[in-house]
This record gives sequence, structure tokens and C-alpha cells, in this order.
Amino acid sequence: MWRTLGVRFGFSNPSRSCHKHNSTMPAAAARRMDGRLVAQEIKDDIAETIRTGGAEVGFARPGLAVLQVGDSPQSQAYIHNLRTACTEVGIKSFASQLPETATLQAIIQALRTFNGDESVHGIVVQLPLPKKIRPETVLQEISLEKDVDGLHPLNLAKLALDDFQPSFVPCTSRACLELLTRYKFQVERRKVVVIGCSNAVGLPTALLLERHNATVTIVDKHTPKPAEIARTADILVAATGNANLVRRNWIKPGAVVIDIGMNQVKDPSSEEGFRFVGDVCYEEAENVATAITPVPGGVGPITIAMVLSNTLLAAQRRDHAKRKPL
Repeated sequence: MWRTLGVRFGFSNPSRSCHKHNSTMPAAAARRMDGRLVAQEIKDDIAETIRTGGAEVGFARPGLAVLQVGDSPQSQAYIHNLRTACTEVGIKSFASQLPETATLQAIIQALRTFNGDESVHGIVVQLPLPKKIRPETVLQEISLEKDVDGLHPLNLAKLALDDFQPSFVPCTSRACLELLTRYKFQVERRKVVVIGCSNAVGLPTALLLERHNATVTIVDKHTPKPAEIARTADILVAATGNANLVRRNWIKPGAVVIDIGMNQVKDPSSEEGFRFVGDVCYEEAENVATAITPVPGGVGPITIAMVLSNTLLAAQRRDHAKRKPL
């Protein structure tokens, strides 16, 4: 499952129920882009590398630390899945959970502890943080060589500049590109619309796809006629944190739809009393798009796999640095 996006568009009543489109002509259902299958392939490769490549990872298991502030259900679910995935592939995981009332100083101190811990190769700060805390102030405290989520302000800045390479590419953005690549959808010279411009998801996804020679437009809450712009997209990426915002009339027939949203909605028929849905009304979109990611089971599992991949890379880099002759 993907972490809470924490971005709200403010459009009227976006979370109303989805319904399949009624038509006299039957429409072919969109291809379902199975993130769980892709993620498992990636995790299998990571596990094999850790199992057989001890020397390349410093004869020690890579370690990932997660810092959470508060206890939102979406964040708890994401962290649980992330730590379970760590166990599957052989990565050690560490967690620090602070209360919603934690001070900035307490959060920074927890990060500095992880920064100085030799058994930790990667650090993830679970977003969103409490409203009183600026994410950038926290994220810039992560050591660049441990910023496996790729959200340090310097890494994001490098992603925006053609002549620079970030230490790590943001994991959700990389997951979107991985899905498109594995399902053989061309990005170069395609028109992409990204709905949502958060620093954690929408903006880096737009920058990454632009780096791969797509023509990218970003839609946010200030954009007039968002549905009209969305309908121009060959590839439509939704990352707003608004349940069922994107309806049938937002989607160009034959478009590829990447739904990054993970929203909790009430569901009396569920044991828990709720369920998770995306930003896209799947039941409407599947009869218009050529391919679509489900929620859950689309971008989320691959995002977790990308965190693991970056953690392994961080461990390999440290080992290489230690072995490099002076």
C-alpha cells in the first residue's frame, strides 16, 4: 500500500461512489497493470543479490530505518508492508514512532541517531508529517547517502537539472516509470498529465518523466478546466489524495492511467468498516483507458520494492567506498 499523500484538491464531492459506465456498445476492459507481480520480480532479484553477493554488500545485511510521527492508518499499513518486504528479501529494518505532538527537535534527533548508525544504510521519513512541521526542514536532515526515498531537497533539485544526477530517484516516481517500462508503454514523445504537484509525489514524477523525454503538464487545484487538460494525456498520472476524483470524462480514450492515490473511505460491508480506493474511479476508467493500475495492488507494491532496491544500492555504495584504495 502507498503512503498517505496528504494533498487535497478541494474539488466538490470527489469521493462520491463510482459506477460502471452504461453504454449500448460494450467497451473492452483496460489492461490491469499488476504492481504486485512486478514488485515480486524486483524483490526476488534483491533477495538473490543479498543472498549470493555478500562481498558486494559489505558482508553485512543492508539496513533500513523508518521514522513515523503519528499513527494514521494509511501510514501504519505502508510501514507494516515495507517492514514485511524487508524481512522477505533479507534487509534489516528499524523503526522509530514518535507521537503526533513530537517537537521538531525530537524528530531531528531521531534522524541524527539513524544517520550515525552504521547498521542503517537507508532512512525513510513517513509522510505526511504533522501540519506544524515543514517536511523540507526534516528531510534535509537525512544524510544524502541514506536518502533512499530520494526526497532530500538537494536530491529533488538535482532531479530537476539535466546535468546532475540525484543520489536516489524518489521511489514512487521510479515505481511509475518501472510500471510503464515493464508493460512496454513508450514514454518518449508522449503527452503526460500529472494531477497533483506535491514535492513527495507529483512534482518528482513529472520531472522524472520529463527526463525520459515526455511532454509533461502538471495540473493542481489552481488549474482551470482540469478535466479538459487531463483528457489530452496519453499517460495520465493521478496523485492528489482525493478519492475517485478522476472520472470517465477526465480520460482520453486509449490512455494509460497510473493511479498513485491511496484513500480510506467508509465501507460498512467491510470487516474493518473501511476500504482503500485510488484517486481514479476505477469502474469508470477501465472502460475508457487502455491500461490502468488498481488500488491497492498497483503503484504501492512497486514503491516498496524501489525503497528496498535503493537501500541495497546504498549498502553497495558504502562497501565500495570502504574498499576503494586511498
